[in-house]
Amino acid sequence: MKPHLAITMGDVAGIGPEIIAKALDLEETYRVCNPIVVGDAVAMEMGIEVAGLNQKINKVESPQDGLYKRGIIDILSLDNIDASILVMGKPQAMAGKASVEFVVKAAQMAMRDEVDGIVTAPLNKEAMNMAGYKYPGHTELLAELAHTQDYAMMLLAGGLRVVHVTTHVALSQVPSLITKDGVFKKIRVAQEAARSLGFDRPRIGVAGLNPHSGEGGLFGREEIEVIAPAIDEARKAGMIVDGPIPPDIVFAKAIGGVYDVIVAMYHDQGHIPVKLQGFRFDDASGKWEEVSGVNMTVGLPFIRTSVDHGTAYGKAGRREGTANPQSLLDAIKIATQMAEVRLRKKTA
Repeated sequence: MKPHLAITMGDVAGIGPEIIAKALDLEETYRVCNPIVVGDAVAMEMGIEVAGLNQKINKVESPQDGLYKRGIIDILSLDNIDASILVMGKPQAMAGKASVEFVVKAAQMAMRDEVDGIVTAPLNKEAMNMAGYKYPGHTELLAELAHTQDYAMMLLAGGLRVVHVTTHVALSQVPSLITKDGVFKKIRVAQEAARSLGFDRPRIGVAGLNPHSGEGGLFGREEIEVIAPAIDEARKAGMIVDGPIPPDIVFAKAIGGVYDVIVAMYHDQGHIPVKLQGFRFDDASGKWEEVSGVNMTVGLPFIRTSVDHGTAYGKAGRREGTANPQSLLDAIKIATQMAEVRLRKKTA
Protein backbone atom coordinates (compact mmCIF):
# COMPACT_ATOMS: atom_id res chain seq x y z
CA MET A 1 0.00 0.00 0.00
CA LYS A 2 1.31 3.44 -0.90
CA PRO A 3 1.98 5.78 2.05
CA HIS A 4 -0.19 8.83 2.61
CA LEU A 5 1.92 12.00 2.88
CA ALA A 6 0.71 15.38 4.13
CA ILE A 7 2.44 18.16 2.17
CA THR A 8 2.33 21.50 3.98
CA MET A 9 2.16 24.60 1.82
CA GLY A 10 4.69 26.68 3.73
CA ASP A 11 4.66 30.46 3.30
CA VAL A 12 2.08 31.14 0.58
CA ALA A 13 3.84 34.42 -0.28
CA GLY A 14 6.79 32.29 -1.39
CA ILE A 15 7.19 29.52 -3.95
CA GLY A 16 5.53 26.76 -1.89
CA PRO A 17 2.23 26.60 -3.81
CA GLU A 18 4.04 26.72 -7.17
CA ILE A 19 6.49 23.90 -6.46
CA ILE A 20 3.73 21.78 -4.93
CA ALA A 21 1.67 22.18 -8.11
CA LYS A 22 4.67 21.14 -10.21
CA ALA A 23 5.53 18.16 -8.01
CA LEU A 24 1.94 16.93 -8.07
CA ASP A 25 1.74 17.26 -11.84
CA LEU A 26 4.10 14.32 -12.25
CA GLU A 27 2.82 10.77 -12.57
CA GLU A 28 5.90 9.48 -10.70
CA THR A 29 4.71 11.25 -7.53
CA TYR A 30 1.47 9.27 -7.52
CA ARG A 31 3.28 6.04 -8.31
CA VAL A 32 5.10 6.18 -4.96
CA CYS A 33 2.64 7.88 -2.58
CA ASN A 34 -0.79 9.39 -1.97
CA PRO A 35 -0.11 13.12 -1.40
CA ILE A 36 -2.58 15.40 0.37
CA VAL A 37 -1.81 19.12 0.59
CA VAL A 38 -2.40 20.88 3.90
CA GLY A 39 -2.80 24.54 3.06
CA ASP A 40 -5.20 27.05 1.59
CA ALA A 41 -7.26 26.27 -1.53
CA VAL A 42 -7.14 29.80 -2.95
CA ALA A 43 -3.35 29.96 -2.52
CA MET A 44 -3.11 26.55 -4.21
CA GLU A 45 -5.10 27.84 -7.19
CA MET A 46 -2.70 30.78 -7.42
CA GLY A 47 0.24 28.37 -7.41
CA ILE A 48 -1.32 26.32 -10.21
CA GLU A 49 -1.82 29.50 -12.25
CA VAL A 50 1.77 30.63 -11.77
CA ALA A 51 3.04 27.16 -12.69
CA GLY A 52 0.96 27.31 -15.88
CA LEU A 53 -0.68 23.94 -15.24
CA ASN A 54 -4.14 22.53 -15.82
CA GLN A 55 -5.04 21.03 -12.44
CA LYS A 56 -8.25 20.85 -10.44
CA ILE A 57 -8.69 21.30 -6.70
CA ASN A 58 -10.42 18.61 -4.62
CA LYS A 59 -11.14 19.93 -1.11
CA VAL A 60 -11.23 17.10 1.42
CA GLU A 61 -11.91 16.70 5.14
CA SER A 62 -9.50 13.80 5.68
CA PRO A 63 -6.89 11.74 3.80
CA GLN A 64 -9.51 9.05 3.21
CA ASP A 65 -11.43 11.46 0.96
CA GLY A 66 -8.55 11.93 -1.50
CA LEU A 67 -8.74 10.83 -5.13
CA TYR A 68 -4.94 10.68 -5.52
CA LYS A 69 -4.63 10.99 -9.27
CA ARG A 70 -2.58 13.25 -11.49
CA GLY A 71 -4.43 16.39 -12.55
CA ILE A 72 -6.37 16.64 -9.29
CA ILE A 73 -4.80 18.12 -6.16
CA ASP A 74 -6.37 16.83 -2.96
CA ILE A 75 -6.20 19.57 -0.35
CA LEU A 76 -7.24 19.86 3.25
CA SER A 77 -7.84 23.60 3.16
CA LEU A 78 -7.67 25.64 6.36
CA ASP A 79 -9.04 28.67 4.47
CA ASN A 80 -6.79 31.03 6.43
CA ILE A 81 -5.52 33.25 3.61
CA ASP A 82 -7.24 36.41 2.37
CA ALA A 83 -6.01 36.65 -1.22
CA SER A 84 -7.17 40.29 -1.49
CA ILE A 85 -4.45 41.42 0.94
CA LEU A 86 -1.77 38.83 0.21
CA VAL A 87 1.42 40.37 -1.19
CA MET A 88 3.62 37.88 -2.99
CA GLY A 89 7.34 37.93 -2.32
CA LYS A 90 7.23 39.71 1.05
CA PRO A 91 7.08 38.52 4.66
CA GLN A 92 3.74 39.26 6.29
CA ALA A 93 1.99 38.19 9.49
CA MET A 94 -1.00 36.56 7.77
CA ALA A 95 1.18 34.21 5.72
CA GLY A 96 3.45 33.50 8.70
CA LYS A 97 0.48 32.57 10.89
CA ALA A 98 -1.02 30.37 8.18
CA SER A 99 2.28 28.55 7.58
CA VAL A 100 2.47 27.58 11.25
CA GLU A 101 -1.16 26.44 11.24
CA PHE A 102 -0.47 24.20 8.24
CA VAL A 103 2.40 22.51 10.08
CA VAL A 104 0.41 22.09 13.30
CA LYS A 105 -2.47 20.45 11.41
CA ALA A 106 -0.16 18.07 9.51
CA ALA A 107 1.71 17.12 12.69
CA GLN A 108 -1.57 16.35 14.44
CA MET A 109 -2.59 14.14 11.54
CA ALA A 110 0.76 12.31 11.68
CA MET A 111 0.54 11.77 15.44
CA ARG A 112 -2.96 10.31 14.99
CA ASP A 113 -1.60 8.00 12.25
CA GLU A 114 -3.92 9.57 9.68
CA VAL A 115 -0.90 10.04 7.41
CA ASP A 116 2.39 8.15 7.22
CA GLY A 117 4.57 11.24 7.20
CA ILE A 118 4.70 14.96 6.43
CA VAL A 119 6.65 16.87 3.79
CA THR A 120 7.05 20.61 4.31
CA ALA A 121 7.41 23.41 1.78
CA PRO A 122 9.53 26.37 2.97
CA LEU A 123 8.34 28.89 5.53
CA ASN A 124 9.84 32.25 6.44
CA LYS A 125 11.19 32.90 9.94
CA GLU A 126 10.56 36.67 9.74
CA ALA A 127 6.92 36.13 8.75
CA MET A 128 6.50 33.60 11.57
CA ASN A 129 7.91 36.09 14.05
CA MET A 130 5.63 38.82 12.71
CA ALA A 131 2.73 36.51 13.55
CA GLY A 132 4.02 35.99 17.09
CA TYR A 133 5.71 32.61 16.64
CA LYS A 134 9.30 32.82 17.91
CA TYR A 135 10.63 29.57 16.45
CA PRO A 136 13.90 29.47 14.49
CA GLY A 137 12.21 27.17 11.97
CA HIS A 138 10.23 23.99 11.35
CA THR A 139 12.49 21.76 13.43
CA GLU A 140 11.92 23.48 16.77
CA LEU A 141 8.18 23.89 16.15
CA LEU A 142 7.74 20.20 15.34
CA ALA A 143 9.82 19.11 18.32
CA GLU A 144 7.60 21.15 20.64
CA LEU A 145 4.43 19.75 19.09
CA ALA A 146 5.75 16.20 19.54
CA HIS A 147 7.14 16.88 23.05
CA THR A 148 10.54 15.71 21.83
CA GLN A 149 13.90 16.85 23.22
CA ASP A 150 16.38 14.51 21.53
CA TYR A 151 15.95 15.65 17.94
CA ALA A 152 18.19 16.89 15.17
CA MET A 153 18.26 18.16 11.62
CA MET A 154 19.59 15.83 8.94
CA LEU A 155 20.46 17.07 5.45
CA LEU A 156 20.69 14.70 2.49
CA ALA A 157 22.06 15.31 -1.01
CA GLY A 158 23.94 13.20 -3.51
CA GLY A 159 24.57 10.34 -1.08
CA LEU A 160 25.74 12.69 1.69
CA ARG A 161 23.80 12.54 4.98
CA VAL A 162 24.59 15.01 7.76
CA VAL A 163 23.23 15.48 11.29
CA HIS A 164 24.07 18.68 13.18
CA VAL A 165 24.93 19.06 16.85
CA THR A 166 24.05 22.78 16.76
CA THR A 167 22.14 24.68 14.08
CA HIS A 168 20.59 28.15 14.31
CA VAL A 169 22.94 29.88 16.73
CA ALA A 170 25.71 32.44 16.33
CA LEU A 171 29.09 30.92 15.52
CA SER A 172 30.54 32.53 18.64
CA GLN A 173 28.16 30.44 20.78
CA VAL A 174 28.98 27.08 19.21
CA PRO A 175 31.98 26.01 21.37
CA SER A 176 30.04 26.46 24.59
CA LEU A 177 27.15 24.40 23.20
CA ILE A 178 29.35 21.43 22.23
CA THR A 179 29.02 19.09 25.22
CA LYS A 180 29.80 15.40 25.66
CA ASP A 181 26.14 14.59 26.29
CA GLY A 182 25.01 16.71 23.34
CA VAL A 183 27.44 15.09 20.90
CA PHE A 184 26.56 11.59 22.15
CA LYS A 185 22.84 12.25 21.73
CA LYS A 186 23.37 13.47 18.15
CA ILE A 187 25.45 10.38 17.33
CA ARG A 188 22.60 8.24 18.63
CA VAL A 189 20.05 10.27 16.64
CA ALA A 190 22.25 9.93 13.53
CA GLN A 191 22.24 6.16 13.96
CA GLU A 192 18.46 6.01 14.27
CA ALA A 193 18.06 8.33 11.28
CA ALA A 194 20.29 6.13 9.13
CA ARG A 195 18.36 3.07 10.27
CA SER A 196 15.12 4.77 9.25
CA LEU A 197 16.58 4.99 5.75
CA GLY A 198 17.38 1.27 5.68
CA PHE A 199 20.96 1.09 7.04
CA ASP A 200 20.99 -1.74 9.59
CA ARG A 201 24.53 -1.04 10.89
CA PRO A 202 25.31 2.54 9.85
CA ARG A 203 28.90 3.78 9.81
CA ILE A 204 29.05 7.17 11.49
CA GLY A 205 31.78 9.75 10.98
CA VAL A 206 32.04 12.56 13.55
CA ALA A 207 33.62 15.85 12.47
CA GLY A 208 35.94 17.81 14.70
CA LEU A 209 35.14 21.39 15.63
CA ASN A 210 38.55 22.98 15.06
CA PRO A 211 40.98 22.97 12.11
CA HIS A 212 42.78 19.62 11.89
CA SER A 213 40.47 18.45 14.72
CA GLY A 214 42.49 20.60 17.11
CA GLU A 215 45.92 19.20 16.11
CA GLY A 216 46.41 17.50 19.48
CA GLY A 217 45.19 20.54 21.41
CA LEU A 218 47.19 23.21 19.55
CA PHE A 219 44.06 24.71 17.93
CA GLY A 220 41.51 23.91 20.62
CA ARG A 221 40.72 21.21 23.14
CA GLU A 222 37.07 20.43 22.35
CA GLU A 223 38.07 17.30 20.43
CA ILE A 224 40.09 15.94 23.37
CA GLU A 225 37.81 16.96 26.23
CA VAL A 226 34.34 16.66 24.69
CA ILE A 227 34.01 15.05 21.25
CA ALA A 228 36.34 12.04 21.69
CA PRO A 229 34.77 11.04 25.04
CA ALA A 230 31.32 11.17 23.42
CA ILE A 231 32.56 8.92 20.60
CA ASP A 232 33.99 6.47 23.14
CA GLU A 233 30.62 6.32 24.88
CA ALA A 234 28.86 5.68 21.56
CA ARG A 235 31.25 2.83 20.75
CA LYS A 236 30.59 1.27 24.16
CA ALA A 237 26.89 1.41 23.27
CA GLY A 238 27.62 -0.70 20.19
CA MET A 239 27.64 1.98 17.51
CA ILE A 240 30.13 2.06 14.63
CA VAL A 241 31.71 5.50 15.03
CA ASP A 242 34.91 7.10 13.76
CA GLY A 243 36.37 10.45 14.79
CA PRO A 244 36.86 13.18 15.56
CA ILE A 245 37.82 13.57 11.90
CA PRO A 246 39.23 16.85 10.50
CA PRO A 247 36.27 18.74 9.04
CA ASP A 248 38.04 19.39 5.74
CA ILE A 249 38.26 15.67 4.88
CA VAL A 250 35.35 13.94 6.62
CA PHE A 251 32.77 14.92 3.97
CA ALA A 252 34.97 13.81 1.08
CA LYS A 253 35.37 10.43 2.77
CA ALA A 254 31.60 10.17 3.20
CA ILE A 255 31.00 10.95 -0.46
CA GLY A 256 33.56 8.27 -1.26
CA GLY A 257 31.48 5.72 0.64
CA VAL A 258 33.43 5.40 3.89
CA TYR A 259 30.57 6.68 6.09
CA ASP A 260 26.79 6.40 5.85
CA VAL A 261 26.14 9.51 7.94
CA ILE A 262 28.20 12.40 9.31
CA VAL A 263 27.74 14.29 12.59
CA ALA A 264 28.70 17.95 12.05
CA MET A 265 29.30 20.37 14.89
CA TYR A 266 27.55 23.47 13.54
CA HIS A 267 25.24 24.80 10.84
CA ASP A 268 27.58 25.85 8.03
CA GLN A 269 30.03 23.01 8.64
CA GLY A 270 27.30 20.62 7.52
CA HIS A 271 25.25 22.79 5.18
CA ILE A 272 28.05 23.89 2.87
CA PRO A 273 29.14 20.41 1.67
CA VAL A 274 25.52 19.27 1.32
CA LYS A 275 24.60 22.25 -0.82
CA LEU A 276 27.75 21.82 -2.90
CA GLN A 277 26.41 18.34 -3.63
CA GLY A 278 22.85 19.40 -4.42
CA PHE A 279 22.93 22.97 -5.77
CA ARG A 280 24.33 24.15 -9.10
CA PHE A 281 24.28 27.77 -10.29
CA ASP A 282 24.91 28.75 -13.91
CA ASP A 283 26.47 32.18 -14.30
CA ALA A 284 25.65 32.44 -18.02
CA SER A 285 21.91 32.09 -17.46
CA GLY A 286 21.89 33.60 -13.98
CA LYS A 287 19.77 30.68 -12.78
CA TRP A 288 19.98 27.77 -10.42
CA GLU A 289 20.24 24.79 -12.75
CA GLU A 290 19.83 22.30 -9.92
CA VAL A 291 18.30 22.69 -6.46
CA SER A 292 18.18 19.24 -4.92
CA GLY A 293 18.58 17.96 -1.41
CA VAL A 294 16.37 17.17 1.55
CA ASN A 295 16.08 18.44 5.10
CA MET A 296 14.60 15.94 7.55
CA THR A 297 13.94 16.13 11.26
CA VAL A 298 15.09 13.01 13.09
CA GLY A 299 14.07 12.01 16.60
CA LEU A 300 10.37 12.79 16.09
CA PRO A 301 7.69 10.12 16.56
CA PHE A 302 6.65 10.65 12.93
CA ILE A 303 8.36 11.09 9.56
CA ARG A 304 9.14 14.63 8.46
CA THR A 305 11.12 15.71 5.42
CA SER A 306 11.43 19.11 3.78
CA VAL A 307 12.96 21.04 0.93
CA ASP A 308 16.50 22.24 1.51
CA HIS A 309 15.88 25.83 0.43
CA GLY A 310 13.91 28.89 1.47
CA THR A 311 10.82 30.67 0.26
CA ALA A 312 12.64 32.28 -2.71
CA TYR A 313 10.55 35.45 -2.46
CA GLY A 314 12.30 36.82 -5.57
CA LYS A 315 10.68 34.11 -7.71
CA ALA A 316 7.32 33.95 -5.96
CA GLY A 317 4.26 34.77 -8.05
CA ARG A 318 6.20 35.47 -11.24
CA ARG A 319 4.15 34.43 -14.22
CA GLU A 320 7.04 32.65 -15.95
CA GLY A 321 6.88 30.04 -13.18
CA THR A 322 10.63 29.54 -12.73
CA ALA A 323 10.65 27.87 -9.27
CA ASN A 324 12.40 24.48 -9.31
CA PRO A 325 10.46 21.63 -7.59
CA GLN A 326 13.38 19.16 -7.47
CA SER A 327 14.08 19.50 -3.75
CA LEU A 328 10.40 18.92 -2.97
CA LEU A 329 10.38 15.83 -5.18
CA ASP A 330 13.48 14.57 -3.35
CA ALA A 331 11.75 15.18 0.00
CA ILE A 332 8.70 13.22 -1.14
CA LYS A 333 10.89 10.31 -2.26
CA ILE A 334 12.83 10.22 1.04
CA ALA A 335 9.61 10.36 3.09
CA THR A 336 8.24 7.49 1.00
CA GLN A 337 11.42 5.49 1.52
CA MET A 338 11.26 6.03 5.28
CA ALA A 339 7.58 5.07 5.41
CA GLU A 340 8.32 1.84 3.55
CA VAL A 341 11.19 0.98 5.93
CA ARG A 342 8.94 1.66 8.92
CA LEU A 343 6.21 -0.56 7.47
CA ARG A 344 8.68 -3.40 6.86
CA LYS A 345 9.85 -3.21 10.48
CA LYS A 346 6.27 -3.33 11.75
CA THR A 347 5.44 -6.41 9.69
CA ALA A 348 8.78 -8.22 10.21
